[in-house]
Amino acid sequence: MNIPILLQCPHQHFLKGLLRTPFRRYHFVFHPSPHLGSGIPCAQLLSSPGLHCAKWMLPSNGLPRKLCLHTTLEGHTEGLSDKEQRLVDKLYAGLIQGQRACLAEAITLVESTHSRKKELAQVLLQKVLAHHREQEKLNKGKPLAFRVGLSGPPGAGKSTFIEYFGKMLTERGHKLSVLAVDPSSCTSGGVGQSEFAVADMVDMFILLLPPAGGDELQGIKRGIVEMADLVAITKSDGDLIVPARRIQAEYVSALKLLRRRSGVWKPKVIRISARSGEGITEMWDKMKEFREVMLVSGELAAKRQKQQKVWMWSLIQENVVEHFRTHPAVREQIPLLEERVLSGGLSPGLAADLLLKAFKSRH
Repeated sequence: MNIPILLQCPHQHFLKGLLRTPFRRYHFVFHPSPHLGSGIPCAQLLSSPGLHCAKWMLPSNGLPRKLCLHTTLEGHTEGLSDKEQRLVDKLYAGLIQGQRACLAEAITLVESTHSRKKELAQVLLQKVLAHHREQEKLNKGKPLAFRVGLSGPPGAGKSTFIEYFGKMLTERGHKLSVLAVDPSSCTSGGVGQSEFAVADMVDMFILLLPPAGGDELQGIKRGIVEMADLVAITKSDGDLIVPARRIQAEYVSALKLLRRRSGVWKPKVIRISARSGEGITEMWDKMKEFREVMLVSGELAAKRQKQQKVWMWSLIQENVVEHFRTHPAVREQIPLLEERVLSGGLSPGLAADLLLKAFKSRH
């Protein structure tokens, strides 16, 4: 199994595209082979919507109109110079062969805000996604990647766990990659909005919690716990075994009161220790069990389809907001209106209306 443990933010845009892919936060991406049942996985990087021809009903002057949109690789590559085509071909070949240097260069390309480089990035991503789709067909339609998002509050032992868990997997013949998420991206300083974003990128969301209680865990929002498919109480060794057991019992009870997100999987609470190794193998077994149950039931495929839609609208929102904020008529008014809102001289709603009117007036 190729297991990219994908490390959060500087490259989240790359992953959204590439996997089309936040405490310190982590993503795991497990790439099972057709031999997963025998415990021997192999690696793929991306999932793909593939190439298609879609028919859309669009309003035009009040009347419906049919539009056939051909999303073809040839259409994306039109207009590329010889140099650009060679770059895309080089990166594509390197990515599907697992070359790290090409992966790093591709990340830089996809993260670029330069308009032309963004276009090249989409050409590259589309080629890789088409390749992944073909590989998935060869795997009888089963997903090639098992993606796991890992999060937890400061002091939960995430880094220590990653090191121990990663070594265990590589010793078993798996390949592992990690995407670390920048903790500073979370304004609350703890588990927050970024974790909700992670849950929309992965197949399984795991929450690591330290053997503490009361004030130490007040920053854990109910919604985060509700999203967890597996809760692992860390540092369950030595003098911390007793408090770890107590916290485990508390979360077992708490999960019974929360809404279940799956019709076939009941979230589990386990204890682990990256120092003694207790519970790590059990945790891996639970992760494989989750994948199998979700795959057989069809929930995994449905979840991924929903995520594709979420990612699309997320990217649209990011780009629309950026376009709005940088619009000349809006940019020059933002500081003044923000100041008036802060001083109480203008309501947030009115300020928003004024900015929107300024934006529309230039279109």
